[in-house]
Amino acid sequence: MENEIELSVRYNETDEMGVVYHANYLIWFDLGRTSFFEELGFTLNEVKERGIIFPVREINIKYFRPARFGDKVKVKTKVLEFNKVRTTYAHKIFNEKGELLVEGTSTVVCVETKTFRPVRINKYLPEVFKIYESLANKGK
Repeated sequence: MENEIELSVRYNETDEMGVVYHANYLIWFDLGRTSFFEELGFTLNEVKERGIIFPVREINIKYFRPARFGDKVKVKTKVLEFNKVRTTYAHKIFNEKGELLVEGTSTVVCVETKTFRPVRINKYLPEVFKIYESLANKGK
């Protein structure tokens, strides 16, 4: 399963050189992860109410072409790999011509909100884990 969202580049997302400031692509990765999770039928607020959050542990990103103010971009997100504690998402951002602008990965860890200690997704969010397993099996 691959989630796709479309965004319009806002003026405040650009820098003095007229291109999207590099850190804003990470925000778009976050929007992609959130949309992916919501497409599965969950909201991060619901999960947080259950005492679980998913902080980012690692980000990798490669820049190929810039996006500029007014451009429309598509952010595509899918699960690359997961285990009982971590999930790594693959992200690709394309312009309207279909050219790859940015690609990367983001890894999140499932932690308990009060202690910030890692917890097992399959124990605290078994329905999410089952969906991820199903997606992994379809990909084989």
